[in-house]
Amino acid sequence: MKNIAVIGAGTMGNGIAHTFAQSGFKVQLIDISEASLKRGMDTITKNLDRMVAKERISEADKQTTLDNITTYTNLSAGVKQANLVVEAATENLELKLKIFKQLDEACGEDTILASNTSSISITQIGAVTSRPDRVIGMHFMNPVPIMKLVEIIRGYTTSDEVTQTIMELSKTLGKVPTEVNDYPGFVANRILMPMINEAIETLYNGVAGVSEIDTVMKLGMAHPMGPMQLADFIGLDVCLSILNVMYDGFKNPKYAPCPLLVNMVRAGKLGVKSGEGFYDYSENRKAEKVSKQFAK
Repeated sequence: MKNIAVIGAGTMGNGIAHTFAQSGFKVQLIDISEASLKRGMDTITKNLDRMVAKERISEADKQTTLDNITTYTNLSAGVKQANLVVEAATENLELKLKIFKQLDEACGEDTILASNTSSISITQIGAVTSRPDRVIGMHFMNPVPIMKLVEIIRGYTTSDEVTQTIMELSKTLGKVPTEVNDYPGFVANRILMPMINEAIETLYNGVAGVSEIDTVMKLGMAHPMGPMQLADFIGLDVCLSILNVMYDGFKNPKYAPCPLLVNMVRAGKLGVKSGEGFYDYSENRKAEKVSKQFAK
């Protein structure tokens, strides 16, 4: 397995492309616009520059990694030689199903199709292809070049061979693959998102403020980020989407998103990406200043 195609040059896509390229794979990074690809490559370059500055890699390593990445705006051309395709598009079911139908037609019959989805059913994605046994989930964590975990999600018909191949491949990236079965939210988000949602409920009910809630979880539970800061980092729209997938999948009210989260997404206050969420990022990207809406 030498050629890896990555669909989407956003935060997760460029991180996945960076990680494969740095591990010596040839990567075809695909997005619908040249502007998105440029932003993605700029991010990869900046992240590599940080690694050079910290003496984790050499300047030659940086250049080799960049040389391993080729960009495409045409999906069919980008996946033509791929042994593995990792889809990292927006967390939207209709979009992912459309992409996988296109991939099934454009890729060789032996190509493995993986999704970086954080909550959507791999079984449902695989069902729109002629190769559900070769469809699998590779849920990387953000930031991809740093975080060790990869959730490997088996669809209902994903083969043992494909699962083992992806488990071993993940290890060659320096990751720790963990196999899980295909249920809404998998493991990471099935546990994480209800915690974030409960933190938002705690704020909504007036029990404590944003920084107080985060302080309790950081100092009391040894979390590196508080749940409000983490929600802002992930994106409140993404949190809402994942909670809706779990609520629809389980029909259990404990997964119903807090009304405050729903209203913040409607208002466009999505966290770091929009400049404001539970914290104000207008001056810097650190969660230091509580949003005016929640300031005491």
